[in-house]
Amino acid sequence: MPETPAPPPVILGDEPGSFPHGVLAERHPAIIRRVRDAFPYDPGVHGALDGLLASCLKGVIEPLPADAHDGGRWRDWGLETYVGRSWFDVPWLWSESYFYRLLLQAVGHFGPGPWRGIDPFRPFKLAELDARETGEELAVLDTLRDRPADERARALLHGSLWGNRADLGFRLSDADAGTRAAVPALVADDSEALWSLLPAGRNTPGTVCLIADNAGRELIPDLLLAAHLLAHGHAGRVVLHVKPYPYYVSDATPADVVDALRKLTAARGAAAAYGRQLWAAMADGTLTLRAHPFAAAPLPFEAMPDDLRAEFAAATLTLVKGDLNYRRLVGDRLWPPTTPFADVTAHFPGPVAALRTLKSDVITGLTEETESALVAAEGQRWRTGGTHALIQVRG
Repeated sequence: MPETPAPPPVILGDEPGSFPHGVLAERHPAIIRRVRDAFPYDPGVHGALDGLLASCLKGVIEPLPADAHDGGRWRDWGLETYVGRSWFDVPWLWSESYFYRLLLQAVGHFGPGPWRGIDPFRPFKLAELDARETGEELAVLDTLRDRPADERARALLHGSLWGNRADLGFRLSDADAGTRAAVPALVADDSEALWSLLPAGRNTPGTVCLIADNAGRELIPDLLLAAHLLAHGHAGRVVLHVKPYPYYVSDATPADVVDALRKLTAARGAAAAYGRQLWAAMADGTLTLRAHPFAAAPLPFEAMPDDLRAEFAAATLTLVKGDLNYRRLVGDRLWPPTTPFADVTAHFPGPVAALRTLKSDVITGLTEETESALVAAEGQRWRTGGTHALIQVRG
């Protein structure tokens, strides 16, 4: 038997000019400055933000306070291994996640003071949710009302997929992302395999887990897809996995789910009907929220704890949304793009589908022809530009 090749090393941020290096050196300082201006923080918070900014630009990773409520959890996640090292010399997935944990520390999110529990990204999320474009997208639902159910299902699936381009953190490093037209083509499309796992109208529909990514204009399409799955018997229950606290600027938390539902119920026409359906589903338990601590862990899904592993193993299908969750699903490594998706997701405890707009270098499951065509047309820009997407399934 031939030996299985060793996986490529995990991605670091130590190469100047690389996408990960730009996130650490440019995006994170920009986020600190934007958060500083979003609230009338007191001098203590300003000083803590200044310290975090200096650490990001020239310093090293520092430990959490001795009395941090989650200090033990972060030690289990590798903190003691990385303290004292440069942000650029540790796994990029880990350093990104720890940056957001320290940002919450700096603004007093977990402390005893007046800023406890305040989401430092809330103004950006609400602006996204209240944008004119959001209302226009909700109005489109009226045109789908009388279409066949399978056509609506396809439209809502693609709405959830391409909604990822609304990622606020991505916009901070790509000023043209909001205006540049998306290339309406998928680099991989296993949508037929996805629907084959979720046939409509089953007598005993199972549970679908949906691991959400961003709030605002992305979360609404995710909720609409969940509503359709429930209404048409593709699923008897949907479990929406969100972050337990603010994370990656725009990642969805339970509060963001409530904001999105309120936006829907306050709308008109079909959007309001969806909102009422989802509100009732929350009340009767057919739509359930889960905010597991591991949702904000700096680790790949392969390291998930046993309770999550059991939950996903029992699900009919787990839908994994977005770029960060894709990195956690397949492993944050520079895989050869033709590496089979099924191979790198074999660790996942049940059937899984990835819905992702491409905004980082990690990619698997492409054909040689697709990869060659993308490189010939765009160089390596196609990996990070947010203009391509994929639907990949491992049953």
